[in-house]
Parts: sequence; structure tokens; C-alpha cells
Amino acid sequence: MQIAIVLYDRFTALDAIGPYEMLCRTPGAETVFVAERPGPVTNDQGTLTLVADKALAEVPRPDIVVVPGGPGQREQMTNEALLGWLRAADATSTWTTSVCTGSLLLGAAGLLQGRRATSHWLALDALATFGATPTGERVVVDGKVVTAAGVSSGIDMGLALVGKVAGNEFAQVVQLGTEYDPQPPYDAGSPQKAPAAIVDRIRSNGEAVIR
Repeated sequence: MQIAIVLYDRFTALDAIGPYEMLCRTPGAETVFVAERPGPVTNDQGTLTLVADKALAEVPRPDIVVVPGGPGQREQMTNEALLGWLRAADATSTWTTSVCTGSLLLGAAGLLQGRRATSHWLALDALATFGATPTGERVVVDGKVVTAAGVSSGIDMGLALVGKVAGNEFAQVVQLGTEYDPQPPYDAGSPQKAPAAIVDRIRSNGEAVIR
């Protein structure tokens, strides 16, 4: 089973690494980072670089596709090299997935038409542009397409996918092995729970605060 995690300039690191840390433990899995061209790809902070093992063209039929979000997603919305690859890969994939604003790239590729989907809460309404039904759920499974909400939810998505691929018991092994038992020091992880001033601050600063 081949898992392809897409990279592009100014991706958000946890969007890619969160699912990776869960999925790479799946028995028999080959996890590859792919980009339009192989080589180093720098995240949205400009301080962390991952290496794309292969070019998109070298990985035509992955079993699982993972598309992270990040500020650089905007520049990719009309990149036919990426969008065309997503369409082709989705035609044969078992699972096509995204984290955060990566779902907008799936939408731009025409893969969300008529599906329920999620994204970062600031980008949620944009999903309707692509014929999707936006939902505020943390992880949404609609057929073979799995979308996760903002950044940290990619860990949940990856773990849920491990369960679907390798079974619930193995997913629990991965959860315990990674000691994924979140107990955040604050309860401001969604716009429904965060103080109004914090929500307004995020809305007004948009990308700058998310980064």
C-alpha cells in the first residue's frame, strides 16, 4: 500500500506530519512525500523543510492521497500539474484525503462535488463554491473522500484512516504507541468555544495568525 503526502511551497507542517505519524505505522505501508518536483519544500514559516522523495508524475497510482493545507494552497488552486494529478490519482485511489485548506485543492480539482466536507473554520464557507456541503465536523468521511478540519485535526483523520485500513485494534495500538491522549491546557480550540475576542482576532488577522 502506497501513501502519498503532497508537498508544496508554504504548506503547514502539522497538516502533513500529523497524518504521517499515524499512517506511516500501517503494516505494509510505503509512505512517500511527493511534489511537482522532487527535492526540498519549505513550510509556511520558512523555517522547516521536508524533502519530496518523488515527483508527482513518479507516483501515479497511490492507494492513499493526503493533501495538506497552508497559505501556499492559494497559489496551487490553478496549478494544473497538481490538480490534474489529484484527479488522476483519485480515479484509482482507495482513499483521497485532505487536512485544513487542503480540501479547497480537492475542490478545485473537482473531487468534492456533491460531497460533505470540512476545512479550517475560516475557509469552511468556501467549500460550497466547489459543490460541496460544508460541515463543521472535525473529520468527515464521504465515500472514499476524507477531509479534516484545521491543522491538528489531521492527527485524528490519520488515526481514523488507520482504523479503516488496518482495523480498530491496530489503530488503538498506534494511538497508545504515540501516546495520543490530548489534554489541552486551554479550551479555545473551536470558534464555538473560544472567547469572542479571540475569534475576532483570528478573523481580522486571518492567515497571519494561523501561520
